[in-house]
Amino acid sequence: MAVTIKDIAKHAGVSYSTVSKALRNSPLVKEPTKKKIIKIAEEMGYVPNIVARSLVQKKSYAIGVVWPTVERVTPSALITKINELLEEKSYTTLLSINSVDSAIATFNRFQVDAIVVFAETMSDLTRSKNVMSKVPILYYGIKESSEYPTIDVNRRHAIKIAVEHLVKIGHTKVSYIGDVSTQDHLQKEKHLGFLEAIDEFNLDLFSKSIVPTNGLELYDGYLAAKSLFNKSTEVTAIVSGSYDLTRGIVRAAQELNINIPNDVSIIGYDNISQSEDLDIPFSKVGVPLNRIANKITETLLDIINENNTNNSIILEPELNIINSCAKPKNN
Repeated sequence: MAVTIKDIAKHAGVSYSTVSKALRNSPLVKEPTKKKIIKIAEEMGYVPNIVARSLVQKKSYAIGVVWPTVERVTPSALITKINELLEEKSYTTLLSINSVDSAIATFNRFQVDAIVVFAETMSDLTRSKNVMSKVPILYYGIKESSEYPTIDVNRRHAIKIAVEHLVKIGHTKVSYIGDVSTQDHLQKEKHLGFLEAIDEFNLDLFSKSIVPTNGLELYDGYLAAKSLFNKSTEVTAIVSGSYDLTRGIVRAAQELNINIPNDVSIIGYDNISQSEDLDIPFSKVGVPLNRIANKITETLLDIINENNTNNSIILEPELNIINSCAKPKNN
């Protein structure tokens, strides 16, 4: 038989209300009492019933997250930070990597308080709109969705300011390594940013100005970089489309004894702290992960509390230049 809050209250010698507040980390419960209740709950094997809680309190204190992948470093780091911020507000994060429409339907059955959809393609938006959701939805990733509040990042501008910096320190042979397919809207924006930068800064076009990848994983970056370094001696700088791609580029450069930044400069998209932990810490561009996580959490709580959140929010990128950039040798 499942352990209930009433069972915990009886063992702890406190009221049902006090146990409920303690398990939600409410500041209204004194810390010693809270620790005692949590310890008893753990010893009794208590598992919260989200649906039952929502019926009683009109809130489940659960957030559903529709997630594109658990394999890439940046998405994983972002959901970890969001989960930490939501935990501080006594919310539980439920993660689904099912298709968007299936995940939204499931979260509606669980009666979560809100859903975050991390949409990478336009088909994600189309599929999500085919589901009638009674639960409010927040989108992250594609600002074209006007039906729901959306948080997006100016990826196009991020790539442009990366190229601008490289041009300012003397680079004219700059390559872009990334996913250039039109299916992934987020990657398409980065590609377009590079094309606009080539035109705006009058960069030289050469055979390896753009090196397409088959994905955004480390090995994709590694293969693309090996192809670039083996076929072109012209390139003096690279802008990478993701953190994992940059890791692969760095590995390829090390294998070929190409020195970063003396032989080639690198700026990677994804402004996360992990980029500083590599053998060669690299410069990065994008919206800092903590800022994205804070804005998503803040907007979710506004939605749940029925504050006005109809507008889309576009977060502007920052450029962080460290060890992986230098003037080209011929300057």
